[in-house]
Amino acid sequence: MALFTFKLPDIGEGISEAEIVGWHIQVGDRVEEDQPIADMMTDKATVEMESPVAGVVVRLAGEPGDQVPIGSMLVEIEVEGEGAVAPSPSEEIIEAETPGASVAEEEADAMTVPDPAQGGVQAEGAEHAPADTGPRPSPKHGATEQPILASPAVRARAKELGVDLSQVKPAADRVRHADLDAYLLYGAGQGYAPVGRSAKRADETVKVIGMRRRIAENMAASKRHIPHFTYVEEIDVTALEELRAQLNAGRGERPKLTMLPLLIVAICKALPDFPMLNARYDDEAGVVTRHGSVHLGLATQTDAGLMVPVVRDAQDRNIWQLASEIRRLADAARSGKAKSEELSGSTLTLTSLGPLGGVATTPVINRPEVAIIGPNRVIERPVFRGKEVVAAKLMNLSISCDHRVVDGWDAASFVQAVRKLLETPAFLFVD
Repeated sequence: MALFTFKLPDIGEGISEAEIVGWHIQVGDRVEEDQPIADMMTDKATVEMESPVAGVVVRLAGEPGDQVPIGSMLVEIEVEGEGAVAPSPSEEIIEAETPGASVAEEEADAMTVPDPAQGGVQAEGAEHAPADTGPRPSPKHGATEQPILASPAVRARAKELGVDLSQVKPAADRVRHADLDAYLLYGAGQGYAPVGRSAKRADETVKVIGMRRRIAENMAASKRHIPHFTYVEEIDVTALEELRAQLNAGRGERPKLTMLPLLIVAICKALPDFPMLNARYDDEAGVVTRHGSVHLGLATQTDAGLMVPVVRDAQDRNIWQLASEIRRLADAARSGKAKSEELSGSTLTLTSLGPLGGVATTPVINRPEVAIIGPNRVIERPVFRGKEVVAAKLMNLSISCDHRVVDGWDAASFVQAVRKLLETPAFLFVD
């Protein structure tokens, strides 16, 4: 027998270490070649590592939450043969798996973008579950084996809790955190409690690791370093909603329009007069970079937490191109195919809770950007038109800014410019 040392390969430019999110194996397990063995978290995505050899696991690098330097031992496997084997750190890289995204808008039929400091909503095309990579339960006699679909984050949590995923009843196509919560609440083998019945829930200790830890660190750094201020304005989107309905009625094979593409067009048309908002601030160097192109981040809720896929050069895209790109990014994130470059480099972020948007929000800035925009839900209310009272569709628009870079007057003036475009939507299509 020989000892094979699998070293953590270089899994991205500039990456010096990766965090163990979860193991698919334990010491003493037999693994086969190409079998998933671990989920490793970098700054940008979760990477699924696979075993390059078959054998018996004799040592693991650490526990979930531990950092492993590139080139150091990840797993030691006892293989058949003589002499120790140690592969180069440049082993084949496994395709990055990004936790599934729930992105969408108030109709829940396109991409939704949630508040970084709050929860998220669903998205069109969001039912594409990532390929299952964990162990399968043995099929019962006379039954066909069914795969258990769950994200790496759900698998890691279930493993920590000692829950057999085959015993958890999913509410939809795959096991999610909510399904685990229901299983823990109502007890193993008891299913979901009938309506009206309450059950005492045991305390649960959850280790903050992986994506959730990165989110916690980023949000804390943003609030610690950036003096936020938030401005909120009410916008009458009655005409805009009528236009959107007309465009959708004749869209043909094109994706259904939500509010997001129209809002993005308005933002991009208003930004040239307010370049300080489309900027990034390097506070250590004392340099503000005002960007000519709008690379719009879409704060997106996923099973593992917040992610921000980026619409590149949003100012050059029309509403249909924006709708298609939003859907593509949603599908890429949901299926675990989002690339690291699609999750970085934003110059301004848009965040929304869709139908959960409330009256107003105070979104947290995506550092090192200097502003974040948050549309709230559309509500029909009575308003005065002259001396008459009529029904109107109203939406509050929030913007949080870095007061070191952006003055309150500029933020308010920008929102008023966006308001003018949205309330008279013909302006969206006039140069």
